[in-house]
Amino acid sequence: MTKDMTHGSPVKLILGFALPLLAGMLFQQLYNLVDTMIVGRFLGVTALAGVGATGSINFLVLGFCMGVCTGFSIPVAQRFGAREESRMREFVANGILLSAVFAAVITTVTVCFCRDILTMMNTPQDCFEEAYHYIVVIFAGIPFMILYNLLSGYLRSLGDSKTPLFFLILSSLLNVALDLVLILVFDLGVMGASLATVISQAISGLLCLAWIVLKVPVLHIAADEWRVRRKRMLELCACGVPMGLQYSITAIGSVVLQVAVNSLGSLAVAAMTAAMKVLNFLACPFDALGSTMATYGAQNVGASRYERLNRGVWAASAMGFAYSALAFTVAWFFGRSLTQMFVTDGGAELIELAQMYMVTQVAFYPLLTLVNVVRFMIQGMGFSMFAIIAGVLEMIARSLAALVLVPPLGFPGVCLGSPLAWIFADAFLIPAYFRCKKRLMGKVHHLHI
Repeated sequence: MTKDMTHGSPVKLILGFALPLLAGMLFQQLYNLVDTMIVGRFLGVTALAGVGATGSINFLVLGFCMGVCTGFSIPVAQRFGAREESRMREFVANGILLSAVFAAVITTVTVCFCRDILTMMNTPQDCFEEAYHYIVVIFAGIPFMILYNLLSGYLRSLGDSKTPLFFLILSSLLNVALDLVLILVFDLGVMGASLATVISQAISGLLCLAWIVLKVPVLHIAADEWRVRRKRMLELCACGVPMGLQYSITAIGSVVLQVAVNSLGSLAVAAMTAAMKVLNFLACPFDALGSTMATYGAQNVGASRYERLNRGVWAASAMGFAYSALAFTVAWFFGRSLTQMFVTDGGAELIELAQMYMVTQVAFYPLLTLVNVVRFMIQGMGFSMFAIIAGVLEMIARSLAALVLVPPLGFPGVCLGSPLAWIFADAFLIPAYFRCKKRLMGKVHHLHI
């Protein structure tokens, strides 16, 4: 089930790796879609706003965890590309130990301070309790989310993007059933939706673990490979923490923007929530391309195949640009209908606000293509610190939108937040990529001398 991405056509390799990954992400988004549809249609706009009001803090915390797990997989992919299997397993073992520490600390802090966080975010009072009951369960399930993301990241490092897909399909179907049972039968409200998500994530993570134990001997860790190695842990943190911080720093801007949206009232929050659920689905191809480029870049750097890096960037970018045109067509013609999947009340004003937000975001998807392709390629190349700088720029852009554009423009100012962030990030990432590649080539030249 492993795949060597250091030889062969980059277009075929990227497409073959990204498609199963995309399918997995689409099913992962199904978690959120089903939650939102059931909450919006059966529990009402206030409950939907409660779920939506947690979106940015959810992204801040869970994004950090997912970024760390993705970063931990980069040295694994590099060692796999270099055919150094014992060193690879040392990184796997030390990554597991570090992840357990991260999971314990982050879960404890977020659960204990959940109400304080929502209060600081100016969460509307009419949906505060719904927001709390939803997000506190999500935070309590962080260890399971880390388990799945870490183990699926290890599998993808070996070029296997199909196995995590199978487990996500199974857990997604379970999530649908649990949503209906916990909300409609047991009347648990928004807490039922979050419980369904956590249980499904736990099952997908355990399935990944069972698969590795039974079917992936290259990841079977020997006793001496379980030793804590300071050098390995430092290298893992050098890759993982910057990637996690990149997500979290980016999310700080989203939190600031969410506070501005919250100040506009529950209708604006519900409109943005419904639009974001559709956009999360539409943006999955960019996430799939990004994760693919991290593995592609890491394996080729590990094998010293630097001449293949540019070819990968061009191929993935072309795919993203073509998809952007398709996504805009879908949003323009079907955006209102898709929004109505999530709400039965709120009226025409909510639908029009959601459509405005959706179309504005999708119009700038070519910029999002470059953000994901170039940023993840840089991270796969081993320059994770550059991700923090890009994240800071995105944070600044979204904060500017919240502080400068929203007060005079209202909801249209909210719509411009993410496009402005992508402009800021691309302005840094594109020249940074060529600088990173030049540094790699300089190291090769120095070694030859």
